[in-house]
Amino acid sequence: MSRLKFNEMMDKKVYAQDFYLGKVKDVYVGDGWKVTHLEVELTKEASKELFGAKTSFRNALAVSALGKWPECCNNDRINLGASKGQLNIYLRPPK
Repeated sequence: MSRLKFNEMMDKKVYAQDFYLGKVKDVYVGDGWKVTHLEVELTKEASKELFGAKTSFRNALAVSALGKWPECCNNDRINLGASKGQLNIYLRPPK
């Protein structure tokens, strides 16, 4: 069974297909010590295209958006199972 440490996730690039979303900056753990969200620092381009924002900001990405393990997390990138058009379902402002 492959594993990925929290510190190995930091600064990994996140992609929804070929759309570059940003980099992982933090990990949220919920009840039962399960990872629930990745905090992603969106690129300026992603912030503008997805939310109409003029600057980059951080957003919580539900881990349910990730593709199948271990294909979703290889080398220096995380590949989402969701398309760019579906990101509004998985992104939430961090609490």
